[in-house]
Amino acid sequence: MEKQINVGMLGFGTVGSGVATMIRENEKQLSQKLGAEVKIKKIAVRNIEKNRDADINGSELTTDINDVIQDDSIQVIVEVMGGIEEAHQAIEKALKASKAVITANKDLMALHGHSLLKLAEKHHADLYYEASVAGGIPIIRTLEDGLASDRISTIMGIVNGTTNYILTKMKEEGWSYEDALKEAQALGFAESDPTSDVEGFDAARKMAILATLAFSMEVYLDDVEVTGMTNITAEDMALAEQFGYSVKMLGFAEKDDEGVDVAVEPVFLKASHPLAAVRNEYNAVYVYGDAVGETMFYGPGAGSMPTATSVVSDVIAACRNILLGVAGARHIDYVNDRQIKKEDQQHAQFFHRLLVKDKIGVFSSLTDIYGKYEASLSSIIQRPGEKEGEAEVILITHPVSRKNHHKIIEELNGSDVVKTIISQYRVEGGDR
Repeated sequence: MEKQINVGMLGFGTVGSGVATMIRENEKQLSQKLGAEVKIKKIAVRNIEKNRDADINGSELTTDINDVIQDDSIQVIVEVMGGIEEAHQAIEKALKASKAVITANKDLMALHGHSLLKLAEKHHADLYYEASVAGGIPIIRTLEDGLASDRISTIMGIVNGTTNYILTKMKEEGWSYEDALKEAQALGFAESDPTSDVEGFDAARKMAILATLAFSMEVYLDDVEVTGMTNITAEDMALAEQFGYSVKMLGFAEKDDEGVDVAVEPVFLKASHPLAAVRNEYNAVYVYGDAVGETMFYGPGAGSMPTATSVVSDVIAACRNILLGVAGARHIDYVNDRQIKKEDQQHAQFFHRLLVKDKIGVFSSLTDIYGKYEASLSSIIQRPGEKEGEAEVILITHPVSRKNHHKIIEELNGSDVVKTIISQYRVEGGDR
């Protein structure tokens, strides 16, 4: 008689219904791959009476999460309920009961992933979280398995589809930030409150997760330097194009002998870089390894079915481990001690667009400020200002420490020759 593995689900929203649909529509393929049937036995929901599009025949609905977790016949728990505290408590209970847990919860993994992985190891349980980063792109499994033998030095990623959609429309259609955001909300790419996306918090959570895996080091959300994109203008986009760049909201995770630097910020990205061609709501993660060199992973970063694909791939992995008798055998141990770079160790190029007084000695005053903080200039261009007595100056630095960059901005703001700093961006893909 064919074996059966029972799955319990916590939550049944967009992603949950996608998971149920995939498991039911691919029953034969799953049985063939595993040599066992996979059945969704119980689903914890908030409202049993709600009409649902997905087929849940044969699954028992309950409003009590504990009914699912404490069912001894259920071996795998899928958490797609969202939120942090309630989900955290539920996952802890499931792991302590030595059940495999699959989660799509990036917020939870960014905040509590380190402790949950250690708890999973202690109780010989699997904890998988592929869907927590970049939706349908299998980047976590790639870092854990495919590139496990390589030494990763750089990860750059478009890991938030909302911001990429907004920037695509601003560039290609000439829309304002506000108009592009409204369209993203109308299409369901952005929430009614888009703060987490546009201020970079969503991407920061994902980059903390990726950096931890890539560098085998505990990296926390507070370690990520975050700058939002709400000040980007259509004029900035056009100016970037003139200089051979594309404006992207990027996540960075870089490691060298001095430590790890993780950031999320708007960037002037060289147009020739492969990430510059990623459009609309798509995600992409660029990885550089010492042995493999440059690789890039591209695909849909959100949505019911792409995310469900990653969840179900984790379900398959957990089921296979159960059938092979190696559930919870993964050893969670970080090779490298925490070594997060301070601001004086973080280096990057920067683009500055300044409105200055049009008078003799301005360039000398500006170069004095940059030279004072060891920032040499890659290029400097002056353009006429809109009003008489004003000029616009555009500068691109060579790599300078983030600490000194902040000091330069502070001095420029206080300078008697600078009227305002119009915009500033990190520059990537140029000289390093």
